[in-house]
Amino acid sequence: MHRFLEARVCDYMTRPAVSVTPDTPLRDLEEQFAQHDFNGFPVLDAGVLAGVVTKFDVLKAFVFTPRTLVPRYDELARLTAGQIMTRNVITFPPEAPLTRVLQIVVDFRVKSFPVVEQGALLGMIARCDVVRALRAASA
Repeated sequence: MHRFLEARVCDYMTRPAVSVTPDTPLRDLEEQFAQHDFNGFPVLDAGVLAGVVTKFDVLKAFVFTPRTLVPRYDELARLTAGQIMTRNVITFPPEAPLTRVLQIVVDFRVKSFPVVEQGALLGMIARCDVVRALRAASA
């Protein structure tokens, strides 16, 4: 378990991160989720992290409301990542300890986080990466 205490984000993060732009339509996001087994994608606007769009954000776009009892898929498919993304995201530097990521995962029930250094997106660190680090530490 001591190995886990010494593990850093950069040791287990996925890089490079697959990202989308704010104008990526929901239809294309669905294709990206089908192609990659990721929970979310960082949204980069002119190379700067603007937010994260997750599968949950996509699902929220389809919620039935009194105004739209049966939302029309064609209209929803035109929504963009910028319209449905989460803007205030937690990020980690590459040298952050995985123990800190584990604590944030548990506290906020978030599945993945951008890894950023000096404003540049380096990768993503996810729950599965923390689990992989715990498994490696117990071997």
